[in-house]
Amino acid sequence: MIRVAVQPAAIDVAAELAAHDAGGHGASASFVGRVRGDGGLTELFLDHHPVLTVTGLEELASEAKKRWGISALTLIHRVGGMAPGETIVLVLASSPHRGEALAAVEFLIDRLKTDVMLWKRETFGDGRAAWVEQRGSDHERAERWD
Repeated sequence: MIRVAVQPAAIDVAAELAAHDAGGHGASASFVGRVRGDGGLTELFLDHHPVLTVTGLEELASEAKKRWGISALTLIHRVGGMAPGETIVLVLASSPHRGEALAAVEFLIDRLKTDVMLWKRETFGDGRAAWVEQRGSDHERAERWD
């Protein structure tokens, strides 16, 4: 089972984990990404392309399933405004063995930062706001999977 979602609503990590692991898989790995509160950040806003963002996530999920024989995968990404501490992304991957599940999660996080149409704007307590450019280190990590 592959489940991909892009949503403005908060991610209920416990409920998603319970639903994901209902199949009794041998190993499950997870990643929970949260908004950092660095440097007085008050809001992270994520914009997206409604069709292309979901398609990009679905393609990455399908590739992970094929590469590592993943038996279940949940990939949820938030959009809209979020405060420090809120969950931005949840990745859950299950397989018969831990190595495949862990590799799939790492692959998905590395690649979604460069391959999926999402744009981040940071707003700070002093009123500054700026769109965030992709970092070179994000591309270096993503290239490891080519």
